[in-house]
Amino acid sequence: MTTANSLAGIGALIGDPGRATMLVTLMDGRALTAGELARAAGIAAPTASGHLARMLEGGLLALERQGRHRYYRLANSSIAGLIEQLMAVSGELTAAVAQRRPVVTGPRDYALRRARLCYDHLAGEIAVDIAENMAARGLIEFADDGGAVTGAGMELFAALHVDVASRTPDQRRSATFCRPCLDWSERRPHIAGFVGKALYTAFLRADWLRAPISGRAVQVTPVGLREFRRHFGVHLS
Repeated sequence: MTTANSLAGIGALIGDPGRATMLVTLMDGRALTAGELARAAGIAAPTASGHLARMLEGGLLALERQGRHRYYRLANSSIAGLIEQLMAVSGELTAAVAQRRPVVTGPRDYALRRARLCYDHLAGEIAVDIAENMAARGLIEFADDGGAVTGAGMELFAALHVDVASRTPDQRRSATFCRPCLDWSERRPHIAGFVGKALYTAFLRADWLRAPISGRAVQVTPVGLREFRRHFGVHLS
C-alpha cells in the first residue's frame, strides 16, 4: 500500500501542467531560479513557488544555494529518466514541451558565456565542458558537498603541468581542494577550489588562454582551441 500511495503521490505531482512544464524545462540538466521556471511555465511567481515547494518535498527536485541565490534542479538521474519515459507516452508532458518558453541564463555577451573568470578560476561554456568531460572519464568526482581528483586525474594533471601534486594528502581531502561551482550562464558545475585555480593558471602558462585586459572575458587562443579539443573533447568555434 505504501508503494501504491507513493506512486500516486508522484503521479499527482507530475500531473499538474505547471509542474510538468517546470520539470520538462529542467531536463537539460541546468539549475534554474524560481522566477526563471515561472516564466518558462507561464505562471505567476507565487504559484511557481508553491509548486516548487511541493516538488522539493516530494523528492522530485533538489535545491542548490549559491550566495544569496536559490536554484532548482531535478533531484537525480532517476527522476530525469522517469520524466523522459513519461514524455514518450504522455500527451500532457508532450504538450508541456511545446508550451514551455526557452530560458536564457547568464550574460548576453557571447565572449562572457564562452569563457570568463569566476574569481580565480575559469567559468563559462568551456569550463563546464571540461568538468563534464573529466567527470565522464572518471578523472574527477563531484558530490553535493565537494569533489575529488582520482588517480587518473592526477596523472593527466601531471602531463599537462597542472600543479596539484604539491598539495599534501590532507589538503587534497579538504573541501577547498576541488569543488563544483554552479556556472552562472550554463547552470551546470565547473571546477573551483585549488584545482580550478591551478587549471586556469596552467592554461594561461601554456597560452591556451589569455587573461582579460579588462572585464572578465577570457580569450581562447588558436592553440587552446586545438588542445582543449584534444585533451577534454571541447569543441569551440
